[in-house]
Amino acid sequence: MQSPHSTPNLLIEETSPYLLQHAYNPVEWYPWGEAALQLAIDLNKPILVSIGYAACHWCHVMERESFEDLATAKIMNENFINIKIDREERPDLDHIYMDAVQAMTGSGGWPLNVFLTPDKKPFYGGTYFPPEPMHNRASWKDVLLGVSKGFKENRDQIDAQAQKLTQHLLSSNGFGSQHNNTQVGPALSDMDAAVSALLTQADTVWGGFGGAPKFPQTASIRFLLRYHYFNPTHKASLEQALLCLDKMIEGGIYDQLGGGFSRYSTDAQWLAPHFEKMLYDNALLVITLSEAYQITKKESYHKAIRETLAFVENELMDADGGFYSALDADSEGVEGKFYTWAASEITSLLQNDAPLFMSFYGVTETGNWEHTNILHTPQEAEVVAQSFGISVTDLLQTITKCNVVLMQERNKRIRPQTDDKQLLGWNALMNTAFSKAYAATGNKNYLKRAQINMAHLFERFKNSNEQGWFHTYKNGHAKTPAFLDDYAYLIEALIQLQMVSGDLHLLEKAGAITDYVNDHFMESETGFYFYTHDAQTDVILRKKEVYDGATPSGNAVMASNLHHLGVVYGKDKYLSLSKQTCLSLLPAITKHPGSFGVWALSLIHISEPTRRS
Repeated sequence: MQSPHSTPNLLIEETSPYLLQHAYNPVEWYPWGEAALQLAIDLNKPILVSIGYAACHWCHVMERESFEDLATAKIMNENFINIKIDREERPDLDHIYMDAVQAMTGSGGWPLNVFLTPDKKPFYGGTYFPPEPMHNRASWKDVLLGVSKGFKENRDQIDAQAQKLTQHLLSSNGFGSQHNNTQVGPALSDMDAAVSALLTQADTVWGGFGGAPKFPQTASIRFLLRYHYFNPTHKASLEQALLCLDKMIEGGIYDQLGGGFSRYSTDAQWLAPHFEKMLYDNALLVITLSEAYQITKKESYHKAIRETLAFVENELMDADGGFYSALDADSEGVEGKFYTWAASEITSLLQNDAPLFMSFYGVTETGNWEHTNILHTPQEAEVVAQSFGISVTDLLQTITKCNVVLMQERNKRIRPQTDDKQLLGWNALMNTAFSKAYAATGNKNYLKRAQINMAHLFERFKNSNEQGWFHTYKNGHAKTPAFLDDYAYLIEALIQLQMVSGDLHLLEKAGAITDYVNDHFMESETGFYFYTHDAQTDVILRKKEVYDGATPSGNAVMASNLHHLGVVYGKDKYLSLSKQTCLSLLPAITKHPGSFGVWALSLIHISEPTRRS
């Protein structure tokens, strides 16, 4: 591997930390835009689009192995127009080309590398490619040379394949919803099938759903909590929801010292995460923990809320109250190095308290993960206290004292990079989290934080020249028109903040933004919303996203928003639109609730009569 270039490429003019990470690659990267797209047409070259994000471990690996290598860069520069995209800045492009790669290969992930014809249509792609062939995976150089050769010698076949794949993406955009002309709403009993389907996927030992890797799936947990609230005799729904939260809080996916959650666990026991910490995950988990705390008043949930929001304020918040996007998984080129511990370090730091600390946090001499230790709590505090012949109170006091010592030491380490761009939608999710936390705990600082952040969003993200909003903000500059998720999450945040503050002006703003979204994003024939604004022209198709992924579906959140605003404003049109989209997806929701958790939450509220005072 060669050293990075001393001369920057065009990404040096960007603000995205991910794009700036690649600004000194010898690859002649372009940002997505008219200049690069037109150059591909003028030179009749295929486009290589490489998509990732700043906290992505395997993105860093492929950069070190391939994008910093001079010989590899030479092949890329001679044969392709190379475009680098931050998936968090352009989720619309990521959605389209991820769907294409999944259709071609059956799997997806990041880094996402997809080859396009000069008219932006995908014809080949994949995720991570190694520098040399391994595990039945071609090397990146072989892929580049093969694609280039095919484009030059079999152009007709390439164009036909690209057209066929693009047509597939267009046809799949209907996603199988069923038009429902009836005005009959679902009953709570319609959710029984969804709960049963979800519980068949549940891990009743370690929590979560399915096997490794495990994602938090907060929408599924919230659905189970909400279902139990309306159907309190169904104990299994509450038990599984709480088991999920308990095991995550006890696991390595939760930062036992600094608070906050990593993105997902690589194992079924929640021990070994990919260590990136995303703003949206922590927002969604605080929302879920707040609802669980309202039901149970369990102190461990209150503690996790406090520690997670403290982490967000300490490490992901700017002076104006805006929230950054993420912390990297790697530091010093090693995944998790900032967070993990050798037993010898702990012994040196804690001396006589080390055995107690190591027992409490599952630390071993040989390590519990890749010859080092991830802190987790595999035993109940009572069990550890009994084994050392002390009270639980004394145990926890000692652990708290030791935590301070290790945090002081950890803070001396080289920190993971912060992705300091701000995204409207993710900020709105965290805004909702602070409102929910205030409702659950009564901590007025959370309400104040939500109010300050909302003012920040209106000041920094709102387009002062038009009615619309921007998607991303950094260094005093907002750019990229907002997407459906941005608007949906913002409306939801305004609704939640109004509910806890009593400020009716927030509700008026939510209604005005909803009307704007209906005018510029809605597909009138179905009532569903496109992901992109009707004025956006640089995508090959306007997608409609309905599945809940790592973040909630914007369509699902809009269904909930419309129902709430329809009730409080007495707007039958809103209520009808909400019911129409929910009912059209009812078969999918009941059969595949893990992918439609937010829709299921909306259906519960549609099925239950609204209680008026």
